[in-house]
Amino acid sequence: MGKIMLELDVMMARRHMSLNDLSDKVGIANVNMSKIKNNKVNAIRFSTLAGICEALECEPGDILKYDPNGESEEAE
Repeated sequence: MGKIMLELDVMMARRHMSLNDLSDKVGIANVNMSKIKNNKVNAIRFSTLAGICEALECEPGDILKYDPNGESEEAE
């Protein structure tokens, strides 16, 4: 089965936004935003995704990517 990947680092670089700034704007802890950024989560709340998109002025499809060959870390 494929894997959904978050490409926050790409959009953050385009928007010149640091992890600390994004965490503050979304209202979640820096450590949790870091886990999201580094694809170390299995799920994300729609409210968090909406906050990220608002802060980065983007659409979910700009940061969500599907890798058909990717395997979840649970399978490793």
